[in-house]
Amino acid sequence: MAGDLTDPLERLRLDYAPLLLRYLTQRDETGLQAAYQLGRDAMRESIGLLDVVRVHNDVSLEVLATARDVAEARDLAEAASTLLIDLVAAFEVAQLGFMDARREGGSSGQHLL
Repeated sequence: MAGDLTDPLERLRLDYAPLLLRYLTQRDETGLQAAYQLGRDAMRESIGLLDVVRVHNDVSLEVLATARDVAEARDLAEAASTLLIDLVAAFEVAQLGFMDARREGGSSGQHLL
């Protein structure tokens, strides 16, 4: 059901759009921290990395459609990419932790996969 706030992916969409718009106007550390936290929340809600990137792309394309010229579109795209990196950083941290645990488990004869 569209607009269902109990749907984690829909909540992500609704939370990410204003975050991106705010970041595009202020471009500050607060926005980057909020993106990282939103990525952590997405992981906690079992939203996959591809879904997170799709949400980013959908919202970014909507914003880029409002650009007045190519230079503005490029500037917006670069800033949106910066925000995306922080959004998915939580997934990277989790993956590195998993890989470390796997290496440690492998050295003691345990297999995690």
